[in-house]
Amino acid sequence: MGSERRALQVAVAIGCLVPISAGLAGIILGPGLLGGAGGIDADSHFRYLSGLLLGIGLAYGASVRGIERHRGLFLLLTLIVVAGGLGRLVSVVAIGVPSVLMSAALVMELLVTPALALWQFRVAHRAAMQA
Repeated sequence: MGSERRALQVAVAIGCLVPISAGLAGIILGPGLLGGAGGIDADSHFRYLSGLLLGIGLAYGASVRGIERHRGLFLLLTLIVVAGGLGRLVSVVAIGVPSVLMSAALVMELLVTPALALWQFRVAHRAAMQA
């Protein structure tokens, strides 16, 4: 169980760098990060959502230590990320397939993040059985 727990910790630590870096870049660069422009309201909204993304990444990062004890946090964060991914999926259906970067984000949101949550559940369950 120790090696599986460690592998999960490493995967989550690496994975949380994606929303942390994307969130920071979005806060600093605003919509220009994606080559877009917009008015003051669009800029404000983009940077707000980037701050939320940063917060999600930091919260996942905070779960790495003692990862087997953070089932509730992991589940909540995963539900938030999947909800965002479903919103992005609506955009795919309504407008079309986005850039490779945004398509990769969609894969992260709807496949990778839930897979990590299932893995965390497995590690937490095994740890509880050993205790």
